[in-house]
Amino acid sequence: MQDCAAVFDRLPRRYTTPAQLPHIPLSHITVLTDSVLAVLVHRARPLGQGRRWRHPPAYRPLVDLSTMEDRHIIITYRLDRATIQELCAQLEPDLISAIRHPTGIPPLVQVLSVLHFLASGSFQTTVAIASGMSQPMFSNVLTRVLSALLKHMRSYIVFPQVEDLPTVKGDFYALGHIPNIIGAIDGTHVALVLPAHCPSTFAGDSGYPNLSWLLTPVRNPRTRAEERYNEAHGRTRRVIERTFGLLKARFRCLHMTGGSLYYSPKKVCQIIVACCMLHNLALQRQVPFLQEDGPEGGLVAAVHPVDSEEEEAEEEDIDKRNNVIQQYFQ
Repeated sequence: MQDCAAVFDRLPRRYTTPAQLPHIPLSHITVLTDSVLAVLVHRARPLGQGRRWRHPPAYRPLVDLSTMEDRHIIITYRLDRATIQELCAQLEPDLISAIRHPTGIPPLVQVLSVLHFLASGSFQTTVAIASGMSQPMFSNVLTRVLSALLKHMRSYIVFPQVEDLPTVKGDFYALGHIPNIIGAIDGTHVALVLPAHCPSTFAGDSGYPNLSWLLTPVRNPRTRAEERYNEAHGRTRRVIERTFGLLKARFRCLHMTGGSLYYSPKKVCQIIVACCMLHNLALQRQVPFLQEDGPEGGLVAAVHPVDSEEEEAEEEDIDKRNNVIQQYFQ
């Protein structure tokens, strides 16, 4: 009896169904069972031709949180193990539909891959390979996780409630002894690629005007009281500079070392808000900031205060600031 495997090897590769198989003389094969026929059909249809596989291989993640050390988890994902698991449970209803397909990615792997992307500032391809998926697959995961996160934005980014204001004022007063301060305002730059349909130039103001609700530094201090006020103002306002510095160091996709964000302005805004949410979550859970390549302040770049254009400010607003200077800094 001739070897069955040798017969299979001689079959042309264009046949895809049993009905299309050539006639095989019984003298070549004594018994042709159902199992042999199944092998015959499989050997006759090469990968990439004919119909798609009916059951594609299941996704096998390359990341396993249970085998990672706690310190490595924080360095890689910027959150600790317990916080990641709780975040995943919160987002799971919006991510679970992605695993109904046999090649679906578990919600935990989706969350971990996006956290890695935000923390490292790496390209999608790099993060995708580390997570065991293709770049197009990770692109879909990024969109899905960002959308799920933004649904909970108001749970993570909130202004102080009225009952919290006395405590907030007290904390700010301890910084520079300026009364009734409930917040600090500043801006920071996040690099993105200019969309093709946008104009090549943008207009912006030169600083913050002094308003009734906004105290700014004295542009050209002439008295010692104004100098003391500026020093106190700097100590008070520095908290927002440190916040931006730590935010960008924790999530390098926002930092200049991570390059530009190659996304639409809308998508960039979603990434920024998501990073702010996760930063607040890390602070709430007291997750330490750890990184492999230097001390905590290594990536922090101070944002210098911008002098206000006092000629644009109303006289009564300047008077309010002068009253603060005379009452507290003479």
